[in-house]
Amino acid sequence: MPSADLVVRNAATLVTVAGPAPKLRARMQDIGALAGGALAAFDGRIVWTGAERELPGAVRLAPGARTLDARGGAVLPGFVDAHTHLAFAGDRDDEIRKRLAGRSYGEIAAEGGGIVKSVSATRAASRDELACLVASRLDEMLLCGTTTAEVKSGYGLATEAELRSLEAIADAASSHPVSVVPTFLGAHEIPLEHRGDRERYLRLLTEEMLPEVARRSLAVFCDVFCEKGVFSPDESRRVLSAARERGLKLRVHADELAWTGGAELAAELRARSADHLCFVSEAGIRALAAASCVATLLPIAAFYLRLGRTAPARALIDAGAAVALASDVNPGGGLSPSLPFAMSLACFGMGLSLEEALTSVTLNAAYSLDLEAEVGSLEVGKRADLVVLRSQRLLDLLRVGVAAVRTVVKNGRVVVEEGRRVTA
Repeated sequence: MPSADLVVRNAATLVTVAGPAPKLRARMQDIGALAGGALAAFDGRIVWTGAERELPGAVRLAPGARTLDARGGAVLPGFVDAHTHLAFAGDRDDEIRKRLAGRSYGEIAAEGGGIVKSVSATRAASRDELACLVASRLDEMLLCGTTTAEVKSGYGLATEAELRSLEAIADAASSHPVSVVPTFLGAHEIPLEHRGDRERYLRLLTEEMLPEVARRSLAVFCDVFCEKGVFSPDESRRVLSAARERGLKLRVHADELAWTGGAELAAELRARSADHLCFVSEAGIRALAAASCVATLLPIAAFYLRLGRTAPARALIDAGAAVALASDVNPGGGLSPSLPFAMSLACFGMGLSLEEALTSVTLNAAYSLDLEAEVGSLEVGKRADLVVLRSQRLLDLLRVGVAAVRTVVKNGRVVVEEGRRVTA
């Protein structure tokens, strides 16, 4: 009989999302909902799940064990945000106002706005300042139920600034409940000082930045913005191939603003994830499915960028591609840290069911980060990361503006209670 130092009981439903990862096609609907379920954990790991009536004979309470009363709310896995850009300084409020007035992201970027505007402010920020900014944004995500997040660099675009950004991400993660997966995104844009010589910047990426990032073990993944006017498929292949040679795993910003063949490239290189995909081709969809490359969709970005279209989530699922959802928190288009908001947009704007959306921010998102053995579902052996809703209604997650999350548990420890961060 296992010992337990945390027991969660009085849940209307325990939603485990259990099963092999990733969930595909009809299996995305199976969220493992157990009415009257309970959970026990020890030393941050789940040791038992089942019907609450079986709990007394299933585990032995350790001295000082805590009982968490779900008060009739639903209990879910902690949310996993597989695409964020938290390491930036400054804002782009003026550009957002221009978009509200009808200007497109492409027009603004062509005038020297967009990513490169955030670069100047981020380069001027110290490591400590960036770490504080990252931590504050992780706080916002945590209150929305996120317990694991990928965090990218990409607003430095120079060796020292990129390394400083990744160090700041590590600093913030070291003292924050949210588990962080760092990604190197030096290939986010061509910085202004290299616009006259793209080859010089590509050499800087592949011959200086990547080796140093790998030497210092500052990132798990490397990402590239493979997009018209940014990095071509051939340039992206060059950077990603160099990253793989250095031991980094691969992710790709693909087909967000126009079709470039980014999805096909991600499949060719066996990247773990291809992200955005608003303009993915039918061939790209088939390639992602065949390569087991996760399609990480970002409806919040499409919404705030006013793209007028979203990724074809239904077609991706029907083709057998693994689908995840993420927030894309960033200064220009990812203006919400809320995965429940991403779920709402996915359900009402992209054709996903509630169950598919929930799978997309838990187990499938964990798979896209190569963490499916650790998080993303409530199963024995995995980390005790969970969310307790204020009610038994899973649909409350889709009510924008309503604080559906009451309690967040990370590694078996309550870190959010009644919508407030618990620091003890």
